Amino acid sequence: MHSDRAVTEARLKRVLEERIRPAVHPESVPLETGIWNAPGEPVPVAEGLAAPRTPIAVGAAWGPPWGTSWFTVRGTVPEAWAGRTVEAVLDLGFDENMPGFQCEGLVYRPDGSPVKGLNPRNQWVRVGSPVVGGEAVVLHIEAASNPVLLDYHPFQPTELGDPETAGSEPQYRLARMDLAVFDETVWELVQDLEVLGELMAELSPDTPRRWEILRAVERALDAVDLQDVGGTAARARELLAGVLAAPAHASAHRISAVGHAHIDSAWLWPLRETVRKVARTTANMTALLEDEPDFVYAMSQAQQFAWIKEHRPEVYARVKKAVAEGRFVPVGGMWVESDTNMPGSEALARQFVHGKRFFLEEFGIETEEVWLPDTFGYSAALPQLVKQAGAKWFLTQKISWSQTNTFPHHTFWWEGLDGTRVFSHFPPIDTYNAQLSGKEVAHAVRNFREKGSAGRSLAPTGWGDGGGGTTREMVARARRLADLEGSAKVVFERPSAFFEKARAEYAHAPVWVGELYLELHRATLTSQARTKQGNRRSEHLLREAELWAATAAVRTGFRYPYEELDRLWKTVLLHQFHDILPGSSIAWVHREAERTYARVARELEVIVTEALATLSDGVSGAELVFNAAPHERGGVPAGGAAPARPGAGAPVTAEPREGGGFVLDNGLLRIGIDGRGLVVSVYDLTADRETVTPGQAANLLQLHPDFPNMWDAWDVDHFYRNTVTDLTDVRELVWADGAVRVVRAFGSSRVEQRLTLPEGARRLEIDTEVDWHETEKFLKAAFPLDVRSDRIAAETQFGHLYRPTHTNTSWDAAKFEACQHRFVHIEEPGWGAALVNDSTYGYDVTRTAHTTTVRLSLLRAPRFPDPRTDQGTHRFRYALVPGAAIGDAVREGYRINLPERRVPGGAAVAPLVSVEDDAVVVTAIKLADDGSGDVVVRLHESRGGRVRTRLTAGFPVSGAVFCDLLERPTGPAELQGPHCPLALRPFEIVTLRLSRTTE
Repeated sequence: MHSDRAVTEARLKRVLEERIRPAVHPESVPLETGIWNAPGEPVPVAEGLAAPRTPIAVGAAWGPPWGTSWFTVRGTVPEAWAGRTVEAVLDLGFDENMPGFQCEGLVYRPDGSPVKGLNPRNQWVRVGSPVVGGEAVVLHIEAASNPVLLDYHPFQPTELGDPETAGSEPQYRLARMDLAVFDETVWELVQDLEVLGELMAELSPDTPRRWEILRAVERALDAVDLQDVGGTAARARELLAGVLAAPAHASAHRISAVGHAHIDSAWLWPLRETVRKVARTTANMTALLEDEPDFVYAMSQAQQFAWIKEHRPEVYARVKKAVAEGRFVPVGGMWVESDTNMPGSEALARQFVHGKRFFLEEFGIETEEVWLPDTFGYSAALPQLVKQAGAKWFLTQKISWSQTNTFPHHTFWWEGLDGTRVFSHFPPIDTYNAQLSGKEVAHAVRNFREKGSAGRSLAPTGWGDGGGGTTREMVARARRLADLEGSAKVVFERPSAFFEKARAEYAHAPVWVGELYLELHRATLTSQARTKQGNRRSEHLLREAELWAATAAVRTGFRYPYEELDRLWKTVLLHQFHDILPGSSIAWVHREAERTYARVARELEVIVTEALATLSDGVSGAELVFNAAPHERGGVPAGGAAPARPGAGAPVTAEPREGGGFVLDNGLLRIGIDGRGLVVSVYDLTADRETVTPGQAANLLQLHPDFPNMWDAWDVDHFYRNTVTDLTDVRELVWADGAVRVVRAFGSSRVEQRLTLPEGARRLEIDTEVDWHETEKFLKAAFPLDVRSDRIAAETQFGHLYRPTHTNTSWDAAKFEACQHRFVHIEEPGWGAALVNDSTYGYDVTRTAHTTTVRLSLLRAPRFPDPRTDQGTHRFRYALVPGAAIGDAVREGYRINLPERRVPGGAAVAPLVSVEDDAVVVTAIKLADDGSGDVVVRLHESRGGRVRTRLTAGFPVSGAVFCDLLERPTGPAELQGPHCPLALRPFEIVTLRLSRTTE
């Protein structure tokens, strides 16, 4: 019996591949083809349509890397084909890889209206059904010759990721340009046989149902005349009808299929190419919606909708129509599917603000699902942001990629930092590119962890990453799997319908508390340092621009730059996409990002400078200090300005150290720097204790080999720690200009550091400049601290979370590289220390019996997808803060990221708003986006405790309301004159909208 089964399966595979599938298009005639190669970047559609064509034959090479070629195909439907269905079959030279990773095309009619996209799984364009014969056929194709960069095994460094190094060698050969008869009966037979064959393979060998299917398949194959497939396909289908009609068991698992095409907003292609990918995919999906009444398609990322609105309005019109019909479903409610580890507090909030607002304004839709299938881990701040954005559900897929531990749930409540819970789903099909194959559907059923308590899951269905979307074959599979014995029941439906049913059936789902840490892709916290620094700097400049522009608008009538800030925020949010900010895109993307961040900085500096000039009285010879941080410092109020005054601390002394080096002292700290330029002592004179473990050295730069098992720019594997080189050789060690200057050289690189102990400060500041020319290396800065604690606090959005310093469990051990924002903090009862930074996200922590070593991750040098990642000069600023409580860590983190600004002037500027308790941090002060002139203030509790405080307005207030993230009122706030009493839970976010008194 086993041999019968194996023989039938082998027979089915060969007959399908060699006879039945080719018979789907049994007759064909060639199309006349012409080509025009656009010079440089893509041209407008009208220009491409009008350009002259040169004849090109099938088999000819075309398409330099990143080029655009416009093809025109012409032909006439043969009279003999009258009454039949005819398609153009257009193969640009596709291979068998997924769509989106090679050449692609968008087909236009002669009038310039788009038809559909072309990719390896979608090579057909319907001409007529039926045709009358004699029709003239003219189609234009905008074809992109994007190079193939990703062969999964192995990754190879390539110069194709940047047009400056990619060369001009043609990438493809034209494979087929034909008119062909489409035999729908044969095509349906293919779908029947595929579904039954795949189901049969997944059923247990001793299951009667498997043998029932096998015998039916044998009879159907016997009925097919291999020399006349079209003439015998109907009979073969009749012989399969019985097994296809057998209904599923009442207890069968239910799968909600959602049409989907995860499109990376940039990755192995630049941003400009994603614009065209979105147009191709949405053209295909709107066409499929017209052909398939049961199909539902969901698309996330407001940015991608905005792109097609701007660049392909004809496609966008089709999208808007389908959205209005309820079958093209905007989901996600974010500007892009962003990374959620590294974006700052306000940036992550603004992802929801700008995303949800776009969908509301364009479609009148309140998106309820947060849709992040492919992001590399999920911040514990997200649940509260999801709720405050007006969303209800959360979906991810990526946690299935974790290397070590299997996530214990598929449907669960996710509890965030502040205790907010959001109903969440993690599809057991384990892919966001599902094809609804028998193997995938069976895996979803077997894998589902809520068996017995729940019975449904979701399947994002369609080709993705590079786009493509759902195919007519996938819809046909779903139709057959809707109620089929031996299979889960599959139906296309909206994500909201799935979530409503899932919650109704499993309201008491288990709870997962804290971050959703991905045990993979940990090196994305470090790769492409310039991109990360550009993001961090942009976020803080945006804070300053909003703060000072709002202050100047209220105080002086300054023109608040609504449009400029909206555009700049969207630019920064776009670059937080989960392959840009994480540093996992091609060279082109990151070179472009560096230029974009520089432009953003220039524009924001202009806004800040103009606002400060308006606020300052400009008194010559005097100096006014503006403080954009949320805490008072040096006599300057948070969010205000005060005249400069001399420092109040003891002077800093620098004395030679016995054995070499220097001892720095400012009356609060005494710093020992040895002859190697290493910090061997940081003594807290107030607490009378040492910070650095005796016998060890802090600010020790360490170099590791870094060659992960697979994903070069994405991964660092734990074995990298097995080999380490301490960089202790010193080229130069001098005291100059108020700092200890240390110069080192290693490999082909050079590092220069300036170590400074500021007057009156409890921190050692370290300014590091690295001229980096290493390959496949990982650079860390180590701080062995004489602190014993089983946990460390790392800042995240709107708070901090604790991670273990030990490796008691596999879950603890897997977090060997993790994310911080502006600080990490560790403490024993009564004393702690913080390490703060201005642009570093990755860190690791290890411990011995009496030492906890914290290391900042500075630079990597992977070779794929960018073979020259991070080569060149970088500057990092970080500081060690002994004796720091968690509140000090918060304060010092803001200090290093928001330097004071000094302008001519002598009159103080009062803050627009102030808060009485430093535990409450203001993350944004701005004017309301609706142009009403209201002042919007967002704040949160930052230390993990409850607090009662008052917010005081520095301007006449006529009313106050609490708001959601989109500045929509949620309830009244109490006003006591200019004061607004507040009571906050640990890490609670509050948004207030203050109406100004009009005179």
